[in-house]
Amino acid sequence: MTWRGMRTGADLLPYRADGEGRAEIRAQPLHADGGRPMDPEIVALAGTAGTTLVTLMATEAWQGVREGVVGLWRRARPERADAVSDELEAAREDLLAARDAADDETEDELRRDWQGRIRRLLAARPDVADDLRALLAEVAPEAPPAAPVITQHATASGSARVYQAGRDQHIHER
Repeated sequence: MTWRGMRTGADLLPYRADGEGRAEIRAQPLHADGGRPMDPEIVALAGTAGTTLVTLMATEAWQGVREGVVGLWRRARPERADAVSDELEAAREDLLAARDAADDETEDELRRDWQGRIRRLLAARPDVADDLRALLAEVAPEAPPAAPVITQHATASGSARVYQAGRDQHIHER
């Protein structure tokens, strides 16, 4: 079986079929040429950027975010910058209407749409990834500190019992 590219919405995903109706699909998007997988870091950056963008559409920070994203497109694809500006405004209107109607699906669709658009931009122009990271650092709220990692190991033999807990544990043996 050989891998081929399959377009699913905004992405080109690799797949292979065995001729008997069974197919295997990889979750990692391919470059637009269909030949090689995209850098996972770029995929993750696009995912974060698309989610952050849509989340901030409904905030006071929106105008600055919109200007930053349009500026990014202006540097990478100047012929698309005005259209992207209009598309961002239309997406914001859709998001606000969806939130008024308690329509979570539209918000998810917008998130996936902008993740795909940004992923395609980064695939075509990886040199703008640092500009995007700088924009995200400027507009994204601070992430809460990560919780400490706790690792527990135990060994039991014979009829021994091991009780482990990350916090409160109450044991009532009879």
